[in-house]
Amino acid sequence: MQPAGSDDATFSDEQSPRRLLGTSTVYEGRVWDVVSEEFTLTGDGEAITRDFIRHPGAVAVLVLNDEGQVLILRQYRHPVRMALWEIPAGLLDEEGEDFVDAAARELAEEADLTARQWDVLVDMFLSPGSSSEALRVYLARGIGDVPEVERHTRTHEEAEIELMWVDLDAAVVAVLEGRIHSPSAVAAILAARVARETGFAELRPATTPWPEHPSQHSTWPRGAVLEN
Repeated sequence: MQPAGSDDATFSDEQSPRRLLGTSTVYEGRVWDVVSEEFTLTGDGEAITRDFIRHPGAVAVLVLNDEGQVLILRQYRHPVRMALWEIPAGLLDEEGEDFVDAAARELAEEADLTARQWDVLVDMFLSPGSSSEALRVYLARGIGDVPEVERHTRTHEEAEIELMWVDLDAAVVAVLEGRIHSPSAVAAILAARVARETGFAELRPATTPWPEHPSQHSTWPRGAVLEN
């Protein structure tokens, strides 16, 4: 296989369904399951088995105020035993909820903020070798406060959330110096710094379709080969 040309500006990830032979749930969790699937890479190829986390997906929000500062929040994450500086984010666990509406809900719940202007900043698979989790990060501007009587009561780890406004350039330095580890925060901060060079004019509208999210995939019939 020849390497792609370095001047090709049209390259893109693409859907690539394969023959699915079987699916079983290995572990059923409160938020996500672990599934085992058997498939083939070609129509008559050998059967391959892979276990992975079946995840509902998530949205995150990079908030930018009129002073060029971004909002970061500090939250404890038990699997890594660390308090991480992150951006507002949450699971897509409300049936039928629009993606950007979910992002606005998470922003209100975690930061007591609203936003008038929304754009898509970046789309990601956080760990595609072991999880189906898809993440869409929005850029939110035109910030307002959620009325105090309407604010969400945060519990558990969220009750410890600390908020801080940081200059975007300072946040970039923190990323490059290894002081921020959250993948959504790292990707969002670096993407926002690049997008700022064109005044954010090249960002996609908040209503841009998201076909990569698992909920948008067609069901793969067992034993069938689906064409791209």
